[in-house]
Amino acid sequence: MDEGYIKFDAHWKKAPPLPQADISELNIFRRRLYCLKLIGAYGNGIGYGNISRRHGKEEQFVISGSATGNFPVLLAEHYALVTRVDARENELWCEGPVVASSESMSHAAVYQECPWVNGVIHVHHPGLWRALLHEVPTTDKSAPYGSPEMVASIIQLMRKTRLKEQKIFVMEGHEEGIFTFGHSLQEAFGVLMMYYHAFLREDISSERG
Repeated sequence: MDEGYIKFDAHWKKAPPLPQADISELNIFRRRLYCLKLIGAYGNGIGYGNISRRHGKEEQFVISGSATGNFPVLLAEHYALVTRVDARENELWCEGPVVASSESMSHAAVYQECPWVNGVIHVHHPGLWRALLHEVPTTDKSAPYGSPEMVASIIQLMRKTRLKEQKIFVMEGHEEGIFTFGHSLQEAFGVLMMYYHAFLREDISSERG
């Protein structure tokens, strides 16, 4: 399993933690996702899932750091600010107490293609992932997470499908991986919960049947 492995060239500048005001909303939704086990860690200790929020009017964003999935509650020291991304050259610039998540490239693709997006959520759920595969926009099977190929696949979906309206996609080449986004973190979370609760209802109905 290469989960959590950073595949881009990270130019990390160690810096003090961001102000509490910049992470308070992120922590609210990150805690909810952790409690639902949509963000967390596998038995081997490798974390999964991450959350981000646009920072200012540019394409910069604050994102949970690498190897933070196993923490029930994040502190300011667990977040990084992504200041620049060059997907073609597979490079990313970030600053903070910790290096940005291995999925930062995919978050960046959403922010770059959708100036109106202010919140992005990435979770793992095997059952929901299988249920949504090719039922909602789905990235290329050959595109691994955190790679230029994944960025290109996300951009293609943005431009050739109804992804901007649906605000959810699954990653065929990244088992269990699901992304949602929205004008706010609240909207991104709401989109995820709509599909998540529909899946649970259908799953319960199947068991009863």
